[in-house]
Amino acid sequence: MSVLTPEAVQEWKRSFLATAGQDPLSQRSAKVSVNSFLRCARSLFSPRIIKHLKLEMPDPLPFADAQFEPRPSTKYRSTFDIAELVRSATEELVHDTEAYKVFLLSSMAGLRRKEIDLLEWSAFRWDDGAIRIETTEHFSAKSEDSLGDVAVEPQVLELFRGWCAQASGPFVIESPEPPRPELLHNYYRAETVFTRLIGWLRSKGVRSLKPLHCLRKEFGSEVCKHAGIYAASRALRHSDIKVTCQFYVQDRTRAVSGLGHLLGDHKVIEFKREVA
Repeated sequence: MSVLTPEAVQEWKRSFLATAGQDPLSQRSAKVSVNSFLRCARSLFSPRIIKHLKLEMPDPLPFADAQFEPRPSTKYRSTFDIAELVRSATEELVHDTEAYKVFLLSSMAGLRRKEIDLLEWSAFRWDDGAIRIETTEHFSAKSEDSLGDVAVEPQVLELFRGWCAQASGPFVIESPEPPRPELLHNYYRAETVFTRLIGWLRSKGVRSLKPLHCLRKEFGSEVCKHAGIYAASRALRHSDIKVTCQFYVQDRTRAVSGLGHLLGDHKVIEFKREVA
């Protein structure tokens, strides 16, 4: 505890940010990372945790006075055409059925990686046109708000209905690896499938550090475009619409003033440039 002084934390932050150099993108990434590290470190000394420790805590607590960097904008900005990506997937991923399943569940149902990894065929509500995310023997949701039904388009359901008829086990994504709910670190039974799909996504220009998560954000953005931000928040199963606005959805509507018609039929007059 004695080494976690405000001065030491400030020096660590300074040196961490210095490694980003002068590249604006690297600097932005470093600021996001340093804020994340500080938040996580400070949370270790929250009242909810330290009340169970039989240790004498310093005053002030470590990281209590940590200075955060100005928060960069975290609004999602798409770097690719999702419609074109879907068209490419229907042509190129059909020969990799498991990767194609993951792609569809990410981009057209907005499911998280863990939800996809442990999704069982019993989650499909064929007559209702939905996938139900619920607690199972192998899966526990990120939060209670993450539980619920996700509406799925008929064309997507038909594909999965066909795959369900050929399934060899209870899980939607086929993998020889078993579920390991007892592990505390991130473990995915379909990791090799995710890796193949991520490689394909990068080859198609999806430059995000988390390409699969990008597909979830594209799903939310498309729902927002057609049904509004509240519908997108519910489809993504967020606990707070602020999360949807700040991190997940790119507003693809284009609002204008509507005053253009007042300009009449006036056109820009072309002026001939005199040659000296």
